[in-house]
Amino acid sequence: MDPIFLNIGGFTIAWYGVLMTLGIVAGIGIGLRLARERGLDADLFERMIYTMLLWGFIGARLVFVATSWDLFADTPLPQRLLDIVNLRQGGISIHGGLLGGILAAIWFTRRHRMNFYRYLDLAAPGVALGIIGGRLGNIMNGTDTVGRVTGWPVGYPWPASARAFHDGMCIPNPDPTMDLSGYCQEVGGQLVMTAPVHFTQLYGVLIGVALLVASFFWLRSRKPGWAFWQFWLWYSLLRAGVEETFRLNPLMFPTYLQQGLSEPGIGLWTMTQVFSVPIVLVSLYMLWRLAAQPEPQPVPVADGQVVTHEQARDLNDVR
Repeated sequence: MDPIFLNIGGFTIAWYGVLMTLGIVAGIGIGLRLARERGLDADLFERMIYTMLLWGFIGARLVFVATSWDLFADTPLPQRLLDIVNLRQGGISIHGGLLGGILAAIWFTRRHRMNFYRYLDLAAPGVALGIIGGRLGNIMNGTDTVGRVTGWPVGYPWPASARAFHDGMCIPNPDPTMDLSGYCQEVGGQLVMTAPVHFTQLYGVLIGVALLVASFFWLRSRKPGWAFWQFWLWYSLLRAGVEETFRLNPLMFPTYLQQGLSEPGIGLWTMTQVFSVPIVLVSLYMLWRLAAQPEPQPVPVADGQVVTHEQARDLNDVR
């Protein structure tokens, strides 16, 4: 497991960026096909997606920096600014990316008089593919989104060849709840973190796969916003419950922590888990409201096409 995909004369391209880019490109392709099938403006949708990507990356980096300020606080100011904008060193927040992308979509859809939900629904499969690509990139990086030490049978002992993981984990961490250096032993002249950990990067991949499959079921509903809020609900539940519970993250409210070779490797509550609670509640409320609405029925328009009531209103707005 090597984080570097390509090295040309010292200029490196990371697996993380390659895999996430592939996921995004595939997601855009799926979204454009869905837009054409539903009679939406595919060109506007594509422009909206690129705007969302730009501000999504900005939001993802800003939230990561804000929640990991200890990584930047001790460096001199000029170098600190360079480190903050240097995405090649890694470090982004998925929640920050989603927030930045959604804010950009709100601005874009209002500017172009588009129905926000009908276009954002189509982005659900693409976001799931981006999550899959990002978590696969985390696996290649080794030190990203690492799991807690566990005695459960699912514990994964990283192979000695995964040097990025072992080099990162064998550096002492001043936070004792985050320090794995005590499990490091010298093997073949190199330090190896020998304790099994939750393979949380793989948990994230499986969450992305589940969301991708579920997205196409949610998109069967033509209620604008149904797929959008279902995605937020289930991503927040799965991320907070299945992935974040076992991740080696600091606890915002240290309610429960059991990690070690004879422990389950569980921690509550991390910052992501805390922030997921209001997202889940809002999503449930919005889905409850949508469930009470009738499914949009197709109506004829002047040229003989059949569209939904929402599409007819959009056509009248454009005209």
